[in-house]
Amino acid sequence: MIVLGIDPGMALTGWGVVKKKGKPELIAYGCIRTAKDQPQDERFLQIYQKLKIVIKKYKPQIICLENLFFNTNAKTALVVGEARGIIKICAILNKLPITEFTPLQIKNCITGYGRADKQQIQKMVKALLNLDEIPRPDDAADAVAVALTYCFYHQELK
Repeated sequence: MIVLGIDPGMALTGWGVVKKKGKPELIAYGCIRTAKDQPQDERFLQIYQKLKIVIKKYKPQIICLENLFFNTNAKTALVVGEARGIIKICAILNKLPITEFTPLQIKNCITGYGRADKQQIQKMVKALLNLDEIPRPDDAADAVAVALTYCFYHQELK
């Protein structure tokens, strides 16, 4: 099974593709970047179009998203929520199921510790996939962690 993990954002939307067959294997990762000086609607369209390309190229069977968790900046939460909506529409139009994980679920699954920081998660992503280096930028590493979470939560579905 090919799993596409996504770390939604407006400036950077991280994505990671993992093959789930026995031990998970990293296929590809990257980020969809949008420019701050572009109108918001154009940025949403860019996320949609670039994600569609990733889906067409890697042919995932499922899309996994990190759930929103913001405790301070409501404006940022709203924009990221809109980006998540664009990502969900792209998945639906491509007839892909969507699953979501909270940051706590991802941290617990990847590190065994629900209060792990970004560096701990990134180091575990590197170790779990036997990589030479941590995927960059951080948003891509986070997306790979989302995909891995799906793989580990659904190990019985080999």
